[in-house]
Amino acid sequence: MSERKSDPEREDSERAFFGRRKGHKLRQHQAELVDHLLPHLSLDIATAAPANAGEIFDPAADDVRLEIGFGGGEHLAAEAQSFPTTGFIGCEPYVNGMAKILAQIEAGNIGNIRLLAGDAAELLAWLPKASLSRIDLIHPDPWPKRRHWKRRFVQDRTIVAMARVLKAGGEFRFVCDIDDYCAWTLSHLSRSPDFQWLAECADDFRQPWAGYTMTRYGRKAAREGRKAAYLRFRRS
Repeated sequence: MSERKSDPEREDSERAFFGRRKGHKLRQHQAELVDHLLPHLSLDIATAAPANAGEIFDPAADDVRLEIGFGGGEHLAAEAQSFPTTGFIGCEPYVNGMAKILAQIEAGNIGNIRLLAGDAAELLAWLPKASLSRIDLIHPDPWPKRRHWKRRFVQDRTIVAMARVLKAGGEFRFVCDIDDYCAWTLSHLSRSPDFQWLAECADDFRQPWAGYTMTRYGRKAAREGRKAAYLRFRRS
């Protein structure tokens, strides 16, 4: 039997976005949505990307934004309803989260969301250059143990990948209630020549930005006494 050789590119991709793919058993209607609605909204990143990311949507979107790891989907659904001419891509490997956003899409008849049930790093590699106006990463898994830090989404290589797909003047927005991951993110973004931290005073990162939709996880963190930081970085 031949020894399996390691594939560094695949290993990097696998590290770039870790998440539980399965959780509680889906209710019947949730399972039906995953089986029947998700295929209509899923991006096929095995095919060539369109020259203009707005063409992913029907009708074509004036602008495109991405939310990575959207969890229960509250923020993503609210943004899509508030900005109906903007196209939103949600990336989430956790099937229960996917079922939740599908239920909100069905209930609200939301037509400007497309989904990827998979790896955000692969999605970033697939998207056209300078195709997004914003990327949101809200309450990601902090992977608090040092040996797991390589699994955090914010890494030098993913920052380069985000810089490639963001338009000049576009933003990466990060929300987290874990101090260590906030410091990690600031450290990594500050050494990137492609991003500028937008905070001018403490309230700029202590308070949510205007129009922010609090998630269930955010409310839980507040109840448990953890204060979130709201970090905004502009693509130069």
